Parts: sequence; C-alpha cells; structure tokens
Amino acid sequence: MESIEQLYETYAQTVYRYLFSITQNADLSEELTQETFYQAMKSIHSFRGECKISVWLCQIAKHCWYKELNKRKKTNSVSMDELDITFQAGNYVEKDVLHKEEKLSLFRLLHQLDLKTKEVMYLRLSGELSFSEIGEILGQSEAWARVTFYRGKQKIMKGRSEWIQN
Repeated sequence: MESIEQLYETYAQTVYRYLFSITQNADLSEELTQETFYQAMKSIHSFRGECKISVWLCQIAKHCWYKELNKRKKTNSVSMDELDITFQAGNYVEKDVLHKEEKLSLFRLLHQLDLKTKEVMYLRLSGELSFSEIGEILGQSEAWARVTFYRGKQKIMKGRSEWIQN
C-alpha cells in the first residue's frame, strides 16, 4: 500500500476533476478533495483491493459530496459568498445569455460532425480522456485520435466563424 502522500500526489487531480464534474464549483471541489483524502487516511485499513484505488477514492468523494448536500439541506442557508455571487451574476444577465447562445451553437456544430469525430470530441472535451485512452476505447491508435480531434476542431471553428458572420 502506498503512503497517503503518494496517493494524494497520484490521485488528487482525478478526485478533484470527478468532484468538479458533479459540483460545478472549484472551491467546493477543492475542499471536498481534501476531505476525501482525510477520510481515506482514516479508513485506509478497510481498503480490500477489490477495485482500483482511484475508484475507491471517488466513492469516498461521492459520499463526501452527499454529506455536504445533506448538511446544506439541514441548514437551508445561503452564505454571504453565495449571495454576493448571485448579485454579481444578476448584473451580467445579458453576458450570460450570450454565453449560453454561443454554447448552444457550439453543440449544434458538434452534433453535425460524423459519428466517429463526434465521439472523439465528446470523449476529449467532456470525458477529459487522453488521446491514447480515446484510441484504445475506439479501437484505433493515439495518432488517429489526435488527427480526428484536430480535424473536428477545424470543422467546428469553420462552422463557428460562418455562424458569427451570419
């Protein structure tokens, strides 16, 4: 078994990305990542090795997130930071609408790509997978995944510039 420091160095980024994907909040994800490793340190003796360590850590992270949600439900309060963010967001409604419009058009362009290119794009952008992992999943080489992603990106950029001109 690796030391907790080695576990942290190896898996902290994975746990953080997992938490960010479910919380959509960088500060909260960082806080929960710390809590995850604290809980892992307390219960390292219970790790039986039946799954990958990263899976075990993400399960702990998920339980930390559930605890946080329950705590928020019970207190049912909004912090001053959250209120401040809400007021700031209210000032930028127009900018937010434009951002959502751009995002929607980007997804429309992505949807128009051929199936393999679309799959590579989704795996890379949403799944944050490496090109070698994408190639492995799709039964292709890393180079194929890189080229497919690049070509897809070029098609989207071309489509986006056409959308902006119209």
